[in-house]
Formats: sequence, structure tokens, C-alpha cells
Amino acid sequence: MVMASVAGRPLLMFRRVCQKGGGVLGNASGFSERILSGSTGVAPSTQTISRALPAPFVTINANITGPRYLSFAPGNKGSAPERKSLLRMHAVSLYQADYDDEGDDAKWEDETQPEGKQTSLDPREGRKAEEEEEATWWLYDGTQESRDALEAMRAKEAKKKRWIQNSRPPVRVSEIDERGRAYGRGTRKCAKARVWIQPGEGEIVVNRKDFISYFPRESDRDHILGPFVASQTCGKFDVTAMVNGGGLTGQAGAIRLGLARALEKYNPDYRPPMKRQGFMTRDPRMVERKKVGKVKARKSPQWVRR
Repeated sequence: MVMASVAGRPLLMFRRVCQKGGGVLGNASGFSERILSGSTGVAPSTQTISRALPAPFVTINANITGPRYLSFAPGNKGSAPERKSLLRMHAVSLYQADYDDEGDDAKWEDETQPEGKQTSLDPREGRKAEEEEEATWWLYDGTQESRDALEAMRAKEAKKKRWIQNSRPPVRVSEIDERGRAYGRGTRKCAKARVWIQPGEGEIVVNRKDFISYFPRESDRDHILGPFVASQTCGKFDVTAMVNGGGLTGQAGAIRLGLARALEKYNPDYRPPMKRQGFMTRDPRMVERKKVGKVKARKSPQWVRR
């Protein structure tokens, strides 16, 4: 019984090594034949085993492509375990999901999120939230007064952002219709004018009449041509104007404002020089009404001593 148990230990170790694909150091075939044929004899085999297989005996197989293992022969009680893995294992977290791909391509379906729930957070929004938290952490201590102060600070910051946004100049783009014309509308006193411009030779028509015949005074004509002089576009556009209401002075002012706005719609680069000259601003002056006891708005009747 003792001899069988002693002889069985090397055989068990040899089987474990062979299953892993490696052989023992030395003449493994001869060792296996001696063990299987029983040539060890009836004498105590402790010396034979110690000569053929010193304890602890380590086998390393370099042909194994996977993780390597160490096999230790039985020895003293304080020897290492028979099998030890040299590969460090780490825990892997798997989310609950369906990983079965039965078809050719996996069918992925996005989950529908309820309204008001944000599926992803913009990194910029996250940074803004962190900066706000760092800037206001000292203000909030859990009381109602601190919450009110925090809300007031946030409202003030939001108002400041709106002011900054509103102070920025609007983005102006060219607005030209399908006929290649730009449109502008102007008013002055009681006169209202609609003006269209298009590339041409500088011809101006007012209410289907010639420009010179409609405005006989040279001051009115110079008043109307002011936007062309400021934008340096004299003789480059044909003008068609329709005006009604008021007198010739009011109509001339209305046409000038409509012409300046039409030039701005045609090319926004014309706006700065016209703005500096005041052509983009409507003249708010109106005729003052007559007062009771006065001849006109301000004129008093002639004073008679006696």
C-alpha cells in the first residue's frame, strides 16, 4: 500500500505535465516506461524517486502560447502548491444587456428617453456648472437666506449675459430680389417713400417722372443724392421711387432715407460711411402745432401799447 502510493505520485504529476503539452526535464520517455513497467522493484523506492525526480521539481513548458503555469512535485509540507498562475487577473464589469447576435448584423435599438431627461451632457455645460459651483460654494450654507442670495446672484449673471448678447451688432446680409433689386422704405414728416435700386447708369425716376422735373430746387436734389456721395456709388445704380404725402422737402427727405436703406440692403459695406454722415437715421422733426392765443406755434400777435 505504501509502495503503490509512493509510485503513484510521480505518475500523477507526469500526467498533469503531459496534459499541458510539455515534458519533464531529462529523459521523460524512459522515466514513463520505468514507471509503467514497474521496474522500480519491490525495494523501497524512495531513493529511486529522489534520484529521478528531485523535490521540489519544477517543469516549465515554453511551447504553451497561453498563460504559463508552474508545476511542483510533492515535497515537504511547506512547499508551494502544485499549480500557480503567473497571469494577473482583473475584475471586468459587464452591463446588463443582450449580447446575442443571431443575425448577420447586430440590431441595436436606441432606448427612448422621457421628455425633459437629457441623455448626454455637453462638456462645455459641465465645465460651466463646475465653475459656477466653485464660484458660489462659499455662499450656500443650507439656509433659506443663502438660497435666496444664490438665486439673486444667478439672475444677475443671466441678465448680464443678455446685456452682452444684445450689445453685439447684428449680422447684416445682402437682400436682393429675383430681379436684382434692393428695396428701402423711408419717411419724413408726413411723406412716405418706397425706393428700389438696381445696377444701371444712374437714372432716377420719381413717381414715373424725371428727377429734375419733379424736384426743381437744387437743394432738394442734393439732399437726395447724399447717400450716393457718401458710399461713392454715383452713376452705378438706377433708382425708382414712389412717394406720397407731405411737400417737396418732406418727400426729398423720405426718398433719401429709403435710398440709404436700399444701398445698405444691396451691400452692407455701404452702411458705415452713410452712418457717419447721418443718412441712416430718420429725421424726427415735425411741424409744431399752433397754440391758442398765438399766430402760429410760437409767434405772438403784434403788441399794441394803446
